[in-house]
Amino acid sequence: MSRLSSVALDRILDSRGQWTVEATVVLDSGARGRAGAPSGASTGVHEARAFPDGGVDEALRAFETRVRPALHGREADLAAVDASLHAVDRSSDFREIGGNTATAISLATAIALSVERGMPLWRLLARPGVNGTSFPAIVGNCLNGGRHAIGGPDIQEFHAIARGRTPEESVAAALRVHALVGEALRKRQPQSALGRGDEGGWVASIGNIEALEILADACARAHDELKVDVRPGLDLAASEFYRDGRYRYREQTLDGEGQLGFVSGLVDRYGLAYVEDPFDQEAFGLFAELTRAVGARVQVVGDDLFVSRVSRLEQGLAAGSTNAVLIKVNQTGTLTDTLATVDLARSRGLATVTSHRSGDLPEGWLAQFAVASGAAGLKCGLLGGERAAKLNELLRLGRPART
Repeated sequence: MSRLSSVALDRILDSRGQWTVEATVVLDSGARGRAGAPSGASTGVHEARAFPDGGVDEALRAFETRVRPALHGREADLAAVDASLHAVDRSSDFREIGGNTATAISLATAIALSVERGMPLWRLLARPGVNGTSFPAIVGNCLNGGRHAIGGPDIQEFHAIARGRTPEESVAAALRVHALVGEALRKRQPQSALGRGDEGGWVASIGNIEALEILADACARAHDELKVDVRPGLDLAASEFYRDGRYRYREQTLDGEGQLGFVSGLVDRYGLAYVEDPFDQEAFGLFAELTRAVGARVQVVGDDLFVSRVSRLEQGLAAGSTNAVLIKVNQTGTLTDTLATVDLARSRGLATVTSHRSGDLPEGWLAQFAVASGAAGLKCGLLGGERAAKLNELLRLGRPART
């Protein structure tokens, strides 16, 4: 088996213009892998620390003094490399070397192995039963609020959930919704500046319900035009506006039961296909109540609730909290840890949705990971080079093999 000939870590910029890290792994066979680590703005309290205290500078110092010596010459086995990263760090959340360092090295190792073996990354990482013929729906970010768009709605993300017969149909339908939302906003606020948030969704000074009505109408119009299944969805990121036991919107303040009734009503009224993080990240019981009430017709998705960690997902499974799990590789630090969460979810019948981060990179590996994990959805923005890279990679994977 090959060994790691060299491992390097460098600073690069993410889509928000903030520093992150990129790893380059070279095997003694000559195969090379390179990958950067994205960073989130809206983060769960239980996810891995992106960087140690001291930020990227400290991550680079820790790499040179601790990580590089531990990895040099090590067997090029993904599980062994990831285990070495844990052994070097010793904490439960990669606070010593940085979760982004672990993510970049783990990904770069996997990419180098896929190059060496002459196979696509998805095949190297494919879970049992995954054969690369099933593709995720697009969870396309059309309108932003919350932490991703100051001045917009309280709800963080308004999505088009598009599932066509091919990735091309899905992408086209989600993009059409995005365009229609923009048209509607311009008509409603012709004198106002219309911008886009961190993830490419439109930003406007409107309320939550008005935004949802615009989205739902755009989904219906895109469905009629393109004959593709496309429905509205929400990432509420409710932990961001949960304070002192209340969900504090601009228009209203709700307790837990009030929030349950409010979200259930949105599902019924607007035909939502997807509801992510509708409660605080410790509210396993309220998630379970919502799943019992509407889970037969909508994906109830945990992100901050689970942060892609096996231990958190086990709590959720015991409570029956959700029927779907959001998966973000850098929430746990390594591919091995992330795939363990995917495997647990799949074994218990929960759907997985593979997700980008708000500070992302123009790399396509996320689409490969989504296909490898048999994900029900690929969540990403629809505009911007860092988002298009993922959509374009999915389009390539969806094309018939050429001889």
